[in-house]
Amino acid sequence: MKDITDPALLRDYMQTYGLRKVFPEALLPYLTLYAYDQGELICTQGEPSHSLYVLVRGKIKIYNTSPEGRTLVISFKNPLEVIGDVEYIRDGDIINTVEAVSPVQMIGVEYRWLRKHGEEHSPLLNFLLEIITKKFYMKSSSLSFNLLYPVEIRLASYLLSVSFDEADTLFLGKLSTADLVDAANLIGTSYRHLNRVLQKFKAHGLIERSRDGITVKDRGGLHNLASRNIYE
Repeated sequence: MKDITDPALLRDYMQTYGLRKVFPEALLPYLTLYAYDQGELICTQGEPSHSLYVLVRGKIKIYNTSPEGRTLVISFKNPLEVIGDVEYIRDGDIINTVEAVSPVQMIGVEYRWLRKHGEEHSPLLNFLLEIITKKFYMKSSSLSFNLLYPVEIRLASYLLSVSFDEADTLFLGKLSTADLVDAANLIGTSYRHLNRVLQKFKAHGLIERSRDGITVKDRGGLHNLASRNIYE
C-alpha cells in the first residue's frame, strides 16, 4: 500500500462517484487516496479494523476462511464498493479478507474521524446503509450460487473474474499454479476435480496451461459457458 499525494485525482474520484455529497465538509481533510498492487492484501480476516475504504479503481476479491483453513469466495467487486463499513458499525474486527485482483486505488478515512465528523451526517449514514444492505444480499446469493451451480460454471466465472477488469482493458491477469488449491477451496470443489475441469477447458481451447499458471485464451467461450458472472 502507498499513499497517492494527488489532490486533483482525489477530487476527480469524489466527483465521479458522487462522494462529495456523502462526506461532510469537516471530514474532507482526513480523506487519503491509497494504491495497492495486484495480489496485495488490503485487509485480513480477524485483524483489528481501523479505517473505512472506498474502492474507486480496480477490482478486489473478497473471501472468508473457516477455522479449518478452507476458503470460500464471497465476491469480486468493482467500483463503487466500500470496505470496513460493517466493522465500523459493529466496532469489530475485519470479517473477510480482501485482496487486490488488479491494481487498485481506494479512498480511506480512519474511524476516529468518521465518528467525530460523520456520525450525525445523514447522507453518509444513508450511503453506508445502502452499501451494507446490498452487501449482505450479495453474500447470501453467492453462498447459494456455490451450491446451485456446477463446478464448470463456477470455475469459468472465477477465471473471468481473476483475469479481467472491465474498467482496465490493459489488465490481463493469470491464475497462478501456486493458487490452484486456494482456487479449489474458493469455488467449493476438490483440487483433483478442479484439475479435471481445467483439462476439459484446455481441450476446448478455452485456456492455456503452463508451469506459471492458467491464462484465458477464449474469453467469449468462458462467458458463454458461465452465462453470467456469478461472483460479481
